[in-house]
Amino acid sequence: MTAPLAARAAMSKVLYDGNLLADYFQIYLRDEAHPELPDDYTDEAISRRLMAGPYAVILHTARNMTVPIRVEWHDIRPALDLNAYQHIVEAHFDCPSGQLVLAGLTDYDPTALRLSVKAGPLGVRASFSGLDTLSEDGLEGDDQYVVQLWPGAEPEGVRVLKGWPGE
Repeated sequence: MTAPLAARAAMSKVLYDGNLLADYFQIYLRDEAHPELPDDYTDEAISRRLMAGPYAVILHTARNMTVPIRVEWHDIRPALDLNAYQHIVEAHFDCPSGQLVLAGLTDYDPTALRLSVKAGPLGVRASFSGLDTLSEDGLEGDDQYVVQLWPGAEPEGVRVLKGWPGE
């Protein structure tokens, strides 16, 4: 039984686990060589909580504050756990440089976090929890964000796998 567990552990790793300022309710991941971010700011795109462009994704958080975020790398598409989160959305983007920039929308780019990944197309799943814990003024809460990355160009477009109906 130990070998399968060890093999499964080798398939994923945490690239970042900490807090970021989600200024304007946004955190982005983009290819280091491509600074362009998606700009599809429609009500539908914002309600999906993830916007995808050719070389970047923007996560729309529930708070305009510093929030906890974990970014994971998986060698293959990770198993989906619909019961663990309130909102789950997937997309893909390209990372030809193999270096991702992780930052809040107004962070200073030269000092933003850099994450090494396998160069090429990446699948991305953003999972949200604690969305129902925000204070009335929206400044406090136990919201959490998990971003899972894996090599591959699936899925096509932005797909909400589980939607949170709240604001």
